[in-house]
Amino acid sequence: MTYSTLRTECSGAACIITLNRPEKRNAVSIRMMDEIISAAKQAEGDPSVRAVILTGTDSFFSAGADLNEVLQVKTPVEGLAYFERWHRLNSTLEDLGKPVIAAIEGFCMTGGLELALACDLRVAGEGSKFAITSSKIGTVAGAGGTQRLPRLVGSANALDMLFSADPIDASEAYRIGLINRLVPKGQALAECKRMVRVYEQRAPLSLKLIKRAVHTGVKMDLASALELETSIVTLIYGTEDKQEGVSAFLEKRDPKFQGR
Repeated sequence: MTYSTLRTECSGAACIITLNRPEKRNAVSIRMMDEIISAAKQAEGDPSVRAVILTGTDSFFSAGADLNEVLQVKTPVEGLAYFERWHRLNSTLEDLGKPVIAAIEGFCMTGGLELALACDLRVAGEGSKFAITSSKIGTVAGAGGTQRLPRLVGSANALDMLFSADPIDASEAYRIGLINRLVPKGQALAECKRMVRVYEQRAPLSLKLIKRAVHTGVKMDLASALELETSIVTLIYGTEDKQEGVSAFLEKRDPKFQGR
């Protein structure tokens, strides 16, 4: 499928979705939101794809939301509709049945960072910058920044970023847990591809259900989350891949997972 704000390609078992509005520093428009959803769902339905990588250019992942569109949002009703689209986008990535990794180089700001926060993992090149600048323009982060960020880095670190609206560098982002891996500048995408090559050797149903267990369980109390975990592991014990995986381990051979 051809998109006007994205480029998509397959690299081995990875579907790479590249934000492609260089003239706008990859500002996230409504059309881009819809196209990311479409590309992600297409990748989810492709059995040859084992993970999705979301990336930008060497200079910027995304500068944030398209402010020309933001200016057109002038009433609470319009604001609700606008942010429902953001939440639909981010929920699509968070709920996708395959790992989603953000490969970040350069600037990752406000809505761009909120988009990256909806990914399962974040890999960044040295020299990258991260910020949520809403307080500079008289708004509040509305695409998950006030909720996903503190859950990831803790309330104090999140408030420090949200109050100041000043960018932090990749080293600080790594220190507080905002990014999972810090790599040399220009190597974020290569590292994500390497990670997907590892995932390719794992059982696809395991990855899907691990993701569901973690994302759902962290929103629950421990006892309820453990019940969820038990139901999920009981479910997967009835799959062909579980039988194949255990048999391959005992027979000292590589498993051949079929996703069923």
